[in-house]
Amino acid sequence: MTPFNLSRFYTSISLKTSLLSSFKLSHRRCFSIKRYASTAAISSENSVKNVDPADLLRLQRLRNIGISAHIDSGKTTLTERVLYYTGRIKAIHEVRGKDGEGAKMDSMELERERGITIQSAATYCNWNWKDHGDYNINIIDTPGHVDFTIEVERALRVLDGAVLVLCGVSGVQSQTITVDRQMRRYNVPRISFINKLDRIGANPFNVIEQIRQKLKLTAAAVQIPIGLEDDLKGVIDLIKWKAIYNEGSRGETVIEKEIPDDFINLATLKRQELIENLADVDDQIAEIFLMEETPTSEQLMDAVRRATIANKFTPVLMGSAYKNTGVQRVLDAVCAFLPNPTEVHNTALDISQKEARVNLIPYSKNHFVGLAFKLEEGKYGQLTYIRVYQGALKKGSFITNSRTTKKVKVPRLVRMHSNEMEDVDEVGAGEICAVFGVECSSGDTFTDGALSYTMTSMFVPDPVISLSITPKVKDSPNFSKALNRFQKEDPTFRVAYDLESKETIISGMGELHLDIYVERMKREYNVDCITGKPQVAFRETIMSTAKFDYTHKKQTGGAGQYGKVMGYIEPLKEATDEDEEPLPAFESRVVGGHIPTNFIPAVEKGFQDGLEKGSLIGHPIKNVRFILEDGAHHAVDSSELAFRLAALYAFREAYMKANPVILEPIMNVSITAPIEFQGTVIGNLNKRKGTILDTEIQDDHFVVTAEVSLNNMFGYSSDLRSATQGKGEFTMEYKTHEPVLPYVQEELINEYKKKKLTEKK
Repeated sequence: MTPFNLSRFYTSISLKTSLLSSFKLSHRRCFSIKRYASTAAISSENSVKNVDPADLLRLQRLRNIGISAHIDSGKTTLTERVLYYTGRIKAIHEVRGKDGEGAKMDSMELERERGITIQSAATYCNWNWKDHGDYNINIIDTPGHVDFTIEVERALRVLDGAVLVLCGVSGVQSQTITVDRQMRRYNVPRISFINKLDRIGANPFNVIEQIRQKLKLTAAAVQIPIGLEDDLKGVIDLIKWKAIYNEGSRGETVIEKEIPDDFINLATLKRQELIENLADVDDQIAEIFLMEETPTSEQLMDAVRRATIANKFTPVLMGSAYKNTGVQRVLDAVCAFLPNPTEVHNTALDISQKEARVNLIPYSKNHFVGLAFKLEEGKYGQLTYIRVYQGALKKGSFITNSRTTKKVKVPRLVRMHSNEMEDVDEVGAGEICAVFGVECSSGDTFTDGALSYTMTSMFVPDPVISLSITPKVKDSPNFSKALNRFQKEDPTFRVAYDLESKETIISGMGELHLDIYVERMKREYNVDCITGKPQVAFRETIMSTAKFDYTHKKQTGGAGQYGKVMGYIEPLKEATDEDEEPLPAFESRVVGGHIPTNFIPAVEKGFQDGLEKGSLIGHPIKNVRFILEDGAHHAVDSSELAFRLAALYAFREAYMKANPVILEPIMNVSITAPIEFQGTVIGNLNKRKGTILDTEIQDDHFVVTAEVSLNNMFGYSSDLRSATQGKGEFTMEYKTHEPVLPYVQEELINEYKKKKLTEKK
């Protein structure tokens, strides 16, 4: 009786708190409910009259999900089990290709060698959810390393839901926070799976607390483990109130039993915690809770689904993919809690109506709208991955690229299963497929020609690191072919030619990112390359306001050049809030026709020319605002070129008076290592002029988070390995650009001047 009384006492104490929470959250809930209600209303109003019942049933039993996590949390291992239990593969193979095969979703040789996912891989499977029938699931397994973050970004752009995998020992890590931010950007509902509960030091309830504290999510366990580490035997379903065990050589048989007596008290406490968390985000459960009644299993299932789809709650499941425990229940949760395509609000911009926002209704009888979200160069030509948002895509049909307005034929239509393809004749709304022979760019929208819709593009971060690259064999035709292909496939991989140094410069998200592409050039194109020292993507900016009054006057044989510009430049603050409209970088306040309106764009172009190369070290300039206040023109000698040059020289003159500074990329660095190396690791960070933000000690290891200049992070990987006997690991992610220290700025300027003198000689 004691646990029951304690629980009732806890319930009554939290009654007032819950009431207060209810009032506090009411406004937010109303907004969310309206948003999803309006989606349903739009769907029913526009299309339910014409919808085919079979198409509606197909959509209701369809899930598009991504599996995302920090590196080494077990995403690919989980996906391998999912494919095995759904019958898509006949045997389980482990990551790193230890058995000579490697995981199905890591099809690239480099992935199997290094044991990491480099490219996101798509597949689909069929899952029979007990007592509910068959469900079709499209799955994209994404990389965990921050250098390949664009793969996660474009996957989440087109998915309806996600499984966030967390390590039962390490919990919320740096890339987990990045993935969470990406999920929020595209409003992707997620369920959380705490993996690796068979490892020493696993603590799932500590991980749930980290989800609440670090990710600011309302989260609660819908399962608890039966034992931990070597004693992990199964999980307890807190909603259905059953103990779940996996039996068989690969855990393929799921057995339901009564909850062991030893776990009744813990299960009762955690079920109550689940109800209380749901009462904060769901009106129906809040009402039951306030009436001091106990919700049924069906009421809890419905509440978890409603709150998850509304992005107000994340249910937490538990298990160990490697030990084949709890994976089938993750599939059940995907079907039970994540939305189908009709429950997700997708919009496009109607070009013919001045880019008015329109809702996309995911039924196959509507006009076709699809988004090309990923490109790959295969042996049969370019393979384009497409998410069908509306209508159906048929083999042999003609589709129109909204960006280029070109009409193209779909010669071949396939479903992807990692690196394998299965030909299909038609793909319905809500599905993910791939087409061959369609030339386009990543992020292009396709329609059937009846609509002039375009979809918003995905967020693409700027590169933070560059290095020069030269083929060992000069004039190799495959060199430029490889670079062109990689640029097309990966928007974060950039290629430029430096006219001064006569070198090809490649830029990307990190050292590993560029290393992989250099290695791929060697393996896929037989091009051996020599790479230079990595270069940091410095930027320049100004710290104060400076006025300009510049006259560009040049007299030649015929008509001369004349243009006068007056105004000032000032620092431009970046928008801190995503909803905040940034100020325009260029503004004209000229009145009275002193500068004719047809010359104003030329002044802006001259300003843009000036931003391309700073006067301090020749790097691009950012966060500068150009205000044009007045000027003068000549009836004969003034031209667009004259005003463009006047603006360029005026900007350069004012720039040096506006206290210019050099900005360097600052990285968020997270290091995990055994606790005995804590002093050494922190000492090394101090040596690299890092700012320690947080140190967390977890059992036998520690996690330190710091901000360090990218320029000081080169070679850190080998330093950390030697300092921690190979046991330490770190991740690094771009945070912002900040001014360098004065002595560093002086060194960089002197280095740039010496380089310029050498080039002149």
